[in-house]
Amino acid sequence: MPESLAQLVQTGLRVEVPFGKNKHYSGIVERLHRETPPYPVKPVLAVLDQISILSPKQLQLWDWIADYYCCTLGEVMQAAMPSHLKLSSETRLVFNEEYGDNFSALDAEEYLIAEGLLLRKEITVDDARLILNKKTIFPVVQRLLNHGVLLLREELQERFRPKMVSAVRLAAPYNEQPELLREVMEQLAKKERQLEILMAYLALSKRQPLVLKQELLQKADVTEASLKTLVKKEIFEIYAKPVSRLGGFEDAISDLDALSAQQTRALEEIRSAFAEKKPTLLFGVTGSGKTRVYIELIREVIQRGGQALYLLPEIALTGQITQRLQKAFGGGLAVYHSKIGTNERVEVWKAASGEGKLFLAARSGLFLPFRNLQLLIVDEEHDSSFKQYDPAPRYHARDTAVYLSQLHQAPVLLGTATPSIESWYNATTGKYALVEMPERFGGMEMPEIDTIDLKTQLKTRQMHGIFAAPLLDTLKETLARKEQAILFQNRRGFAPMLECQVCGWNAMCKNCDVSLTYHKGVNKLRCHYCGYQQDPLTACPACGSGKIGLKGFGTEKIEDEIKLFLPEARIGRMDLDTAGAKSTLAALLNDFEERRLDILVGTQMVTKGLDFDNVAVVGVLGADQLTKFPDFRAGERAFQLLTQVAGRAGRKHKRGRVLIQAFDHKHPVLLEVLSNDFRGFATRELRERRQFNYPPFQRLIHLSVRHKDPKITHAAAAFLGKALRRRLGDRVLGPVLPQIPRIRNYFAQDILLKLEKSVTLIPAAKQLIREQTEVLLGQQGWSQVQVVVDVDPM
Repeated sequence: MPESLAQLVQTGLRVEVPFGKNKHYSGIVERLHRETPPYPVKPVLAVLDQISILSPKQLQLWDWIADYYCCTLGEVMQAAMPSHLKLSSETRLVFNEEYGDNFSALDAEEYLIAEGLLLRKEITVDDARLILNKKTIFPVVQRLLNHGVLLLREELQERFRPKMVSAVRLAAPYNEQPELLREVMEQLAKKERQLEILMAYLALSKRQPLVLKQELLQKADVTEASLKTLVKKEIFEIYAKPVSRLGGFEDAISDLDALSAQQTRALEEIRSAFAEKKPTLLFGVTGSGKTRVYIELIREVIQRGGQALYLLPEIALTGQITQRLQKAFGGGLAVYHSKIGTNERVEVWKAASGEGKLFLAARSGLFLPFRNLQLLIVDEEHDSSFKQYDPAPRYHARDTAVYLSQLHQAPVLLGTATPSIESWYNATTGKYALVEMPERFGGMEMPEIDTIDLKTQLKTRQMHGIFAAPLLDTLKETLARKEQAILFQNRRGFAPMLECQVCGWNAMCKNCDVSLTYHKGVNKLRCHYCGYQQDPLTACPACGSGKIGLKGFGTEKIEDEIKLFLPEARIGRMDLDTAGAKSTLAALLNDFEERRLDILVGTQMVTKGLDFDNVAVVGVLGADQLTKFPDFRAGERAFQLLTQVAGRAGRKHKRGRVLIQAFDHKHPVLLEVLSNDFRGFATRELRERRQFNYPPFQRLIHLSVRHKDPKITHAAAAFLGKALRRRLGDRVLGPVLPQIPRIRNYFAQDILLKLEKSVTLIPAAKQLIREQTEVLLGQQGWSQVQVVVDVDPM
């Protein structure tokens, strides 16, 4: 640290540091010391901040994640810091067109870079150095970022666009003087349809603040032409309203409703658990009113002047919850995830360290610099999206939230309708408190669930393509009643395999050891791992036979076949192929919401808390692939997915129906889903896991050794496995080939560590992994080997 900067630096500040000959990076000061390192050092070039951007608690959290999840502190920093706070020589600066060309508020150095950006639109950091003719420019770049003059290239992400719906309201002067409507009613006395619209509007507007155009037309049972006439007469006006229906976790409840007896009891039990400083599991069935309980707890925290963090598993789930929280708390809500713009992220970061009260976020919200965090809510705590897979740190947001709550001495509430086995075990053994909400809000019944035996259907020749006769008949009855249905298959594309019926050859990806999936819409074979695609073949390249056929089915084939059997049905498909962009997803859900679609076909996206009051039937077409998957968590995932998708069925005050097609219709998981018996499922699952030494009774660490040469992969994995086994013995399993031995031309070998819960054994095992990985990478010819460490794999 140069003497000139020594008085400016402190823990948590960013500084500009040189790497290599020409590269510069912004780094974080973790601690100050006077210890001489055993290697040559370079000087810090500049201090970028006047006050620390990280709190001591944040740095403690980083240290814990790096230690617990067996990764480097730098990897944690890369994940935790917003991109606008990370600068490097490779960063590209992009002019922000919204700022305009008035640079009068900028100083001389800022003006020169801004002028260069205005002319060229995009420059590199090195270009900016040439413009200023100086080496250290990060402070100037940061000031321009704060002014909003420029954006960073990595920040140019898709803006989060809410869906727009058509709504209707009274035009002036009737909106402010409703008594004038009496005269309008007299004028419309002989215009029966127009009068019906007006009466329907008045009825709807008394019950709800927003009257949708489609809803109004359906209630009045008239065409759009009659409404347009009233618009021309300036009685009504139609306007676009931004809303989103994705992510409603509780069915048919309002944030402003009075608390039910069940919700009141749950709140009292939660407060008692918080007083004991225990993490609390809120186990409430779908539609039980958990969100209303969250809102009451958040209100109490805000009244005390504290901050609350509300975590959701996926970005797309923020839409409806945002509306509900804003309805309860006004404009004091800050939303934080990777799809919001640069300036918004800066504001949320500042709000967390300042006056911000309520934060709705995906898992990255854990890294915000909270000033006075007093409540953490992890909604849908079982969801696998809370686990970070690539790149490191491979942390689980639920477990990290529990540790963060300890740092801040703040209570944490885990909510779900289908608890993870680990959380359920913790709750039933006293480590967590358990609060239950076993009834749906308003006394609505849980859906009726039935299985369809596909073996019997095939034997009696009652199959219609991929649809069993009972499911198809039920869909026909549903459409006849003008109700809607959801069809669930957890596989996209048309067919997962193109196979020769003579020799058994099937089309494989050239980069991965997986079959190519056929997508009929684009007539391509695609790899879902690396993106490789090719045209489908008409003759087998192995034996020359022309008997090549498709095996299996995905959402695209379901959509295709349902059109054959129900040609009058209006069908939508929701999977990664059709709903990749937020605008597309919003339009699709909007169409289904306003009943312009009768059947929605989808992958697990349709299980994520969708709330449509006209869905009477849910059909599950591929239950066997969920229950038969070769993984110790397969039963848990199958129970969660099937229970969640079943929760989409059921109109307001009308019981829904769920039909599950399966060859093994007596599978234990299916029987437990049928009877909605989570306790029975969890008891059986825990008994099996105890028998075979799986979590929550033992801890797992998964190691994946990867290299482009299979021989090097095999040798390196054998070396690492042997080194670990010398110290850990039979706790080390492998190395073995994974289910998919090659992905993106990298060959892999897996090693699994099963460790007893011990305060000394687990840290020692992690330290051993670090040491032996370093030894492995130091071997001649093995420096490019990748060792991926996943603690508590999902």
